[in-house]
Amino acid sequence: MCHRRGRRRGGARRQGSVLSVHDLQQHFLSAFPSGEQPLKGMLADTARLLEHARGMGVPVVYCTRIGGRSPEQRGLQLDFWGPGGADDPAVLAMPVGVAPEPGDTLLVRCKYSAFARTDLEGRLRAQGRGRLVIVGVYARIGVMMTACDAWVRDIQAFVLADATADFSREEHGTALRWSAGRCAVATITDPFLAVS
Repeated sequence: MCHRRGRRRGGARRQGSVLSVHDLQQHFLSAFPSGEQPLKGMLADTARLLEHARGMGVPVVYCTRIGGRSPEQRGLQLDFWGPGGADDPAVLAMPVGVAPEPGDTLLVRCKYSAFARTDLEGRLRAQGRGRLVIVGVYARIGVMMTACDAWVRDIQAFVLADATADFSREEHGTALRWSAGRCAVATITDPFLAVS
């Protein structure tokens, strides 16, 4: 599936990247059949991107959630998604192959965007990095909102189509089209690795 790519302009193009891994916890991945598409391909492509990023010295930031949050802590998300994940290591764990390694950063997000109530922007600025490569789930929720939030902050966002997934093919496609038309470069893993 091809999507119109966002234009590459401004100083962010010349700056380094950060790889943002969004919500690859079992709580979120349980929405997909294990060992089948799109989960199988998404995890495989994410693992390739992680290996490449670490090998090139590109910082990796995992955007995660904590479990067992109170209704007050959940806020408006309670109305849309219920109580959220349990405070259970098995529910909050990430699959082997895409799990954090020493040197990676874990950020606990409170809202859809990885920028909301975190120091992600400050980390990028402090490291002189103006590009955010986003992978994970769900494409039309956290991935898309993070890409849009990056654009608001003049950070160039890349959304990797084959390293993201959503509840349905239609929702995934909608997220990619929206992001590519408004705030991000939508591409796939192979050509991205070839030029990065």
